Amino acid sequence: MSDSIWLAFGLVLVVEGLGPLIAPNGWRNMVAQLSQQPDNQLRRVGGCLVVTGLVIAYCVT
Repeated sequence: MSDSIWLAFGLVLVVEGLGPLIAPNGWRNMVAQLSQQPDNQLRRVGGCLVVTGLVIAYCVT
């Protein structure tokens, strides 16, 4: 079980690192735009990402 968690964590880091590695200027602009969004909108986006991740994890297992 713990090996799966570490694998998942490693894959998340790989995917998160691709943006700044491949397109640093585009990534920087996206982060700047996100920082200007209201808190409610960021929470909504975060909630959608969590639900999507849970659905994918459920479908895979």
